[in-house]
Amino acid sequence: MLHILLVEDSSAQVLLIREALRRCSVPADVAIAYDGEQALRMLQETDFRPDFIILDLNLPKFSGLDLLERFHNDRKIPIAVFTGSANEADRSRALSLGAREYVTKPASFDGFMTAICGMLQRWRADAAAAGTGV
Repeated sequence: MLHILLVEDSSAQVLLIREALRRCSVPADVAIAYDGEQALRMLQETDFRPDFIILDLNLPKFSGLDLLERFHNDRKIPIAVFTGSANEADRSRALSLGAREYVTKPASFDGFMTAICGMLQRWRADAAAAGTGV
């Protein structure tokens, strides 16, 4: 089972991501952090170690970019930015801070489902290639 930390302040987006996981048949335990401060606290817990982080940029308390700066030295957990921002400066900054990928949230339901499934399939392929398969 995949352990995912989803850092997303929108309850509607959380539901959509959970639906995408179901549709693409990814068995996952999803922990939710609704703001950057909560995510940071969760990651500082010694017994909490997700396999993968899905991170929105536009968050209360600490932005996704603030969190990436704090995670910068710990690249052991793959981070995918999944955000509404199509800003190239945000994209460049996120990738320079260690995000494995940057995906702009599609406006359509089908596009949203495809984006999440594709992201998870790429991550699972990378994990399998590295011998850490999930």
